[in-house]
Amino acid sequence: MSDVAKLHAWLADHEDELIQVTQDILRIDSIEGPAEPNAPYGEGNRKALDYMLAYCQNMGMKTTDLEGHLGYADFGQGERLVMTLGHLDVVPVGPGWKHDPFGASIVDGYIYARGATDDKGPTIASLFALRAIQNCFPDLNCRFRAAFGCDEESGFGCVERYVQTEEAPTYGVAPDSGWPCYHGEKGIGDLLVSAKVPTGDFQVLSFEGGQRPNIVIDSATATVKVGAAARAYVEEKLRDNWDKNVTFSWSGDVLSISATGKAAHGAGPFYGDNAAERIARLLLAIAPLAAREFFDDLLMAFHPSGVGIGIHGRDDATGDLTCNIGVVSFSDGAVHLLANVRYPATWKGSHLHELCAAKLAKLGPAWSFKVDRDSPSLYFPLDHPLVKIIVEAYREETGDMTEPGTMGGGTYARAVPNTISIGTCWLGDGEAHQTDERIAIESLKKASRIYAAILYRLATA
Repeated sequence: MSDVAKLHAWLADHEDELIQVTQDILRIDSIEGPAEPNAPYGEGNRKALDYMLAYCQNMGMKTTDLEGHLGYADFGQGERLVMTLGHLDVVPVGPGWKHDPFGASIVDGYIYARGATDDKGPTIASLFALRAIQNCFPDLNCRFRAAFGCDEESGFGCVERYVQTEEAPTYGVAPDSGWPCYHGEKGIGDLLVSAKVPTGDFQVLSFEGGQRPNIVIDSATATVKVGAAARAYVEEKLRDNWDKNVTFSWSGDVLSISATGKAAHGAGPFYGDNAAERIARLLLAIAPLAAREFFDDLLMAFHPSGVGIGIHGRDDATGDLTCNIGVVSFSDGAVHLLANVRYPATWKGSHLHELCAAKLAKLGPAWSFKVDRDSPSLYFPLDHPLVKIIVEAYREETGDMTEPGTMGGGTYARAVPNTISIGTCWLGDGEAHQTDERIAIESLKKASRIYAAILYRLATA
């Protein structure tokens, strides 16, 4: 029996435990909450981290807790350090779920829960791959580390804390992308674009929607005060409204608007349907002529190419820039759009900011922006040893000759040296950040076998 076959045999004997531990961690509501002592990302994330560290300690690993930011478990000996990095935090749930988002119920061979694919399921599958190595090859000349972060979805503070004091891996993998690996990740920037709204007979009083910048807005509301001089015009235009996902009602001279869309990951805004964009489209359709230019510019700011705020572009390595308006708010007479931008890997954040500043200057003094976050891109050449080892192991395991890819999503790989993201699931498994997220039990088993082959090859190459 080959070494990898031994790992697979161990995993086959522990499939029930793999499923149980996956369900256990999925049942913990680890959406970011208010900071507490030793729980910088809230009680739920602290509970999830405690579960993982206790489990690993019971499995004979040495555990370390970095003040609740991130925890990790070690075993083995030697100079080389091979590490997996998964995250325990999840994005908010949102409406429309048919299954309990923290029930981890099994229906027709799928586990349904927030975090099933992003990223708790793959995190547990990679941990079991390490456990297989720990049990089958205890004398291997390599150290192994399973790291569990708690702030991947909203800022990467967990891995920023890790790199401040902890050892960089010889080779690291983050199970959080596509097969066999993603050797390029676009830069990620959050830009807060603000626009003072016109005053007069058609004046926006509120505009709200969104939970996180990296989620397409699935519901939004707005109110507009309509003066007597504009009332007949606005009512006439409302009669022509074609969008059944947008509803409205009057209370005196105030028009209330609600819209429903579809959530999706901010890296692919075109896979969702932005409810706030629907409202912006209606506002343009009903706005009096004097205000139409402003509302035309506002609607264009929602364009997923970023053209409306002047940042559209592409490169050959990672393709087109994408822009998701993930949070809309209103204060001090201005609409504020929090844009989650995935910019080409060969760009610098400063170039993105220059483009935005130039465009907004043309739109006029009502428009401004500030940089909320910038996370530089990641790029490994295809002939890099880390890429080559992973691809060879994956192809031997599966026979699939798929080439490494690139993406607009951001993983821990961009923040930890010598680390690359690897695949998690297959067609039929749920999309990240969407309602009724799910993963097939067979996908969990298959992923654990592939992870074991990859990690063993990284340890022995």
